[in-house]
Amino acid sequence: MTLLPGYNKRGGRRLSRSQCVCITLLWALLCYVVLTTAPRIDGPVILMIVLSGALVFIPVVKALRRN
Repeated sequence: MTLLPGYNKRGGRRLSRSQCVCITLLWALLCYVVLTTAPRIDGPVILMIVLSGALVFIPVVKALRRN
């Protein structure tokens, strides 16, 4: 199977370095908004931040390793 340049095995485009930086900054901004507007920082808030971090950083790290 031949892949086109810039595409991964599932057919989606690879993330560029600038896209990885933008995604990371947007995630950090979202965490800041959640932490500053939450009335209490308790277990569900922390769990949500950790899970969203995993969903953001796993594809970002994989994309940066391939570049």
